[in-house]
Amino acid sequence: MARIKGVDIPNEKRVEIALTYIFGIGRQLSKQILKDSNVDPNKKSKELTDEEVVRIREEISKHLVEGDLRREVNMNIKTKQEIGCYQGIRHRKGLPVRGQSTRRNARTRKGRGKVVANKKK
Repeated sequence: MARIKGVDIPNEKRVEIALTYIFGIGRQLSKQILKDSNVDPNKKSKELTDEEVVRIREEISKHLVEGDLRREVNMNIKTKQEIGCYQGIRHRKGLPVRGQSTRRNARTRKGRGKVVANKKK
């Protein structure tokens, strides 16, 4: 099992898919990395030689991934909260940030529904 940027990439998957297990690498970036490092994307990750793994690591190190990317995203959120912009306020309240409706849905951000006492008619 190859370990790249602190993430164990799965052995039984194609390299192109296995690289997407690293935070910040999607399908497109994975294809680009493999093309630049001259590795066959259809190869299983357990079939990679040590030399190919080193070339992939060098290519990935040129991009912002894993801990550095997570840190930057969290810093951006903190900055928005500090300056008090609309998105920062929504982050602070735990509500959807990008304009989604909150009247009936948005349970992912808001959490489980809260029970409201019956009103007398």
